Amino acid sequence: MRQHHRTPRLLGTLLLVAAAGLSLSGAAPTAPAAPATPSTPTPLGRVVPAPASVDPGGSPYRVTRDTRIRVDDSRAVRAVGAYLADVLRPSTGYPLPVTAHGDGQIRLRLGGKGLGEEGYRLVSGRSGVTITAGRPAGLFHGVQTLRQLLPAAVEKNTVQSGPWPIAGGTVTDTPRYGYRGAMLDVSRHFFTVAQVERYIDELALYKVNKLHLHLSDDQGWRIALDSWPRLATHGGSTQVGGGPGGFYTKADYRRIVRYAASRYLEVVPEIDMPGHTNAALASYARLNCDGVAPPLYTGTEVGFSSLCVNKPVTYDFVDDVLRELAALTPGKYLHIGGDEAHSTSHADYVTFMDKVQPLVAKYGKKVIGWHQLTGATPAKGAIAQYWGLDDTDDAEKAQVARAAQNGTGIVLSPADRLYLD
Repeated sequence: MRQHHRTPRLLGTLLLVAAAGLSLSGAAPTAPAAPATPSTPTPLGRVVPAPASVDPGGSPYRVTRDTRIRVDDSRAVRAVGAYLADVLRPSTGYPLPVTAHGDGQIRLRLGGKGLGEEGYRLVSGRSGVTITAGRPAGLFHGVQTLRQLLPAAVEKNTVQSGPWPIAGGTVTDTPRYGYRGAMLDVSRHFFTVAQVERYIDELALYKVNKLHLHLSDDQGWRIALDSWPRLATHGGSTQVGGGPGGFYTKADYRRIVRYAASRYLEVVPEIDMPGHTNAALASYARLNCDGVAPPLYTGTEVGFSSLCVNKPVTYDFVDDVLRELAALTPGKYLHIGGDEAHSTSHADYVTFMDKVQPLVAKYGKKVIGWHQLTGATPAKGAIAQYWGLDDTDDAEKAQVARAAQNGTGIVLSPADRLYLD
């Protein structure tokens, strides 16, 4: 999984997709402004990612003890209002009641045109702030902009002195890219559910909408499945450098999926194959061509493992894994890996991908694979995730370009730029 012999921890790979038919324009970043002080509002344009349109002007609004959050009377909008109140109360010390009736100085409402599924409009002035969106996801993203416009101390967990100004003007924002993701590699190093939830909270602040969970690799298998229980209990029992490892029960995984959904992130689970599979091969001898299970692995080398492409049990295994994972995952995608399969011949790799991609469709999901998938025949509607380096072979780049020209979607995640250890 693209480590180049480095040890991963939190892998915050920001992904940009060249999504078919999506062409929403983003604004150029605004010029740096003088740092805001607690009494000076943060300039409207100082938001990450840069909004599509910023029109500053007018008096700021100040959040005070009397501020109320008015929401539309729907479950989704009330939930966004409650989320905002939960963020602001610890640092401000204000009650910030959320109400569907009466007045409110912070107003969250559905309506407006041209904002799409995730866009919003934030209007701030002396009397209050109104965030309008076509869908609840847009309101949620607008709330993240509101957070960023407040002084940084608003993120503290203890009461701060304030004041809490929000610059006057209008921000209108629709995302330039429909797929905005970050990966967390829980296979090399295991992270608890609480740690994953904290990561989700950080992603939400920057309007990331996909959480790519790398659930299996040579060093660990992190999801418990009924059909092959030793994958988790044995294959998940260690990690890079040794240590106890760990795995998610189905209940744990569902909790992560629910938490991500509450922050408008879709979970994209990855089971890397046919390479990066030592944890699975160590768990079940019959998955190996010679019927002998290798020992568990705690190093960082890549490319030495492979499922046995010519064994029927391999496809029984893959079918079971994808079936159970699809049933746990409400999102559209299953990621099947496919990178650094150096121990699999090209012919076997093509055979494997030709057999596995239809299994993803069988369970109602769309294929995502690392860009090496384009060396086989990507399924209709598949997405190839490009992680190439500056020195990636020209033939491989051309292979990816041809796949894109033939309709394969491309997610860009250049690994030499955005991996975090």
